[in-house]
Amino acid sequence: MQILIPLGLLMLGWGVGTLLERAHYRRIHRREDQHHHVPVTTERQLWNPDLPIAESRLVRGQVVVSVDYFKRFLAALRTLFGGEIHSYSSLLDRGRREAILRMREQFPHADVILNLRFETSTISAGGGRAMGTIEVLAYGTGVRYAQALRPPAVPDPAAD
Repeated sequence: MQILIPLGLLMLGWGVGTLLERAHYRRIHRREDQHHHVPVTTERQLWNPDLPIAESRLVRGQVVVSVDYFKRFLAALRTLFGGEIHSYSSLLDRGRREAILRMREQFPHADVILNLRFETSTISAGGGRAMGTIEVLAYGTGVRYAQALRPPAVPDPAAD
């Protein structure tokens, strides 16, 4: 009977954590669809350096993401036996994608973001008993080309 309470809490942690993670991924997908027109690359230079640039600036996106208790429990088991901690893979994926989205939202009129770089760090204030929390910083150079060189906007027939 005493084992049912910890098992129940683990199952509750799994259920709530799964729901929250799926909801976060849905929000990420929706926002990625809104910003798909802004390419992000790790290249350091423009693809066509002859195009005049109207504006360029440093853009960054920063996020702190934490793992749920069930994944933390699985990670603790994995460290006992060794191997890759798969439960943290989605944590890093969500952190990187969210940081890129926040970076894109900082300069919504950019035509391209160059020289994308990531910095990650773990945050642990409570020693070995702390939750697995990561901070991801994405940064790059946002470039907006001169207005005259942009392709003309295609009118939306549904707007008429």
